[in-house]
Amino acid sequence: MRAWAVVECGEPLQNIELPLAEPTGEEVLVEVTHCGVCHSDLHIWEGSYDMGSRGKMSLKDRGVVLPLAMGHEIVGRVAKLGPDAKGVKVGDLRIVFPWLGCGKCDRCQSGQDNMCQVASRSMGVFQNGGYATHVIARSPKHLVAFDGIDPAVAATYACSGVTVYSAIQKVLPLPPTTPIVVVGAGGLGLNAIEILKALGHKRIVSVDISAEKLDGAKKAGATDTLQAGAEDTTARLLALCGGPVEAVIDLVNGTQTARFAIDALGKGGKLIQVGLFGGEMNVPLPLMATKALTIRGSYVGNPQELRDVVALAQQGKLSPLPVSTTPASDVNDVLNRLKDGKINGRVVLTAA
Repeated sequence: MRAWAVVECGEPLQNIELPLAEPTGEEVLVEVTHCGVCHSDLHIWEGSYDMGSRGKMSLKDRGVVLPLAMGHEIVGRVAKLGPDAKGVKVGDLRIVFPWLGCGKCDRCQSGQDNMCQVASRSMGVFQNGGYATHVIARSPKHLVAFDGIDPAVAATYACSGVTVYSAIQKVLPLPPTTPIVVVGAGGLGLNAIEILKALGHKRIVSVDISAEKLDGAKKAGATDTLQAGAEDTTARLLALCGGPVEAVIDLVNGTQTARFAIDALGKGGKLIQVGLFGGEMNVPLPLMATKALTIRGSYVGNPQELRDVVALAQQGKLSPLPVSTTPASDVNDVLNRLKDGKINGRVVLTAA
């Protein structure tokens, strides 16, 4: 198979040939038709995460092996079935659930693949992903039908959609008019607005440093917007929300966003940290107890949550995320534009 792969971190991806795997057991060989380009791909491409005072966390130290075809927002056509694969047939178009674990532990067996503690096998991270002509799905249960949805949009649900859905589930239920603050108005932020609306929430506060992105958030249905960046961000957020807030979903998750987010929480408030921008946060420990605060990470989602997102879209409750398509050969240009903050919504690579 062919792949646009990271051969050296930080350097342009190269179009290389890789062995085409033969599906065994329940595995399914899928020919990739669409693959979204996600902001987290930038961290893999660059080779590290910013850990604040602890320095950089090398992805090679985490077990990432080069060359690697990135890409985890995958839609493709079933090309070949392993001998034990049942429930799909050659030619079926499916979303590929990418957040795989070891496949054998209790968490994986109970459908919590993304929370596996034994061995992460996430596509596009620890095994080749959708920046290639083919991928191997572990089982038909990791393939999701999406009849009636544009394949380019459906691809985004495998990360952008399921990630924000899972994060939102960690703050709901709340009264519909209670402000939920969504930090970041890029692809994840717009999907978060759509999913909150689909779940019946009425007060959605979008925060970003970009006025242009906030305009997009307003058009998507955010009831309030706030341009961050000044020292008084927390004070302005509190004024906008009418006082301390109960829930902040931080899709950026950098040092600055974490600080104003935690400072804005009221008693019993929850901060859900999703993004990988990096850095660290300092929290006065007595406040954690006296305000009964929750700081919780949220890592992508599980197969059922992906199916839930697709169901919302099929019911007509989700407006499509702004998506543009481009041939996979443009991937280096797309990554550079994403790095420079010049992409709104999502860019999805298509097969030649």
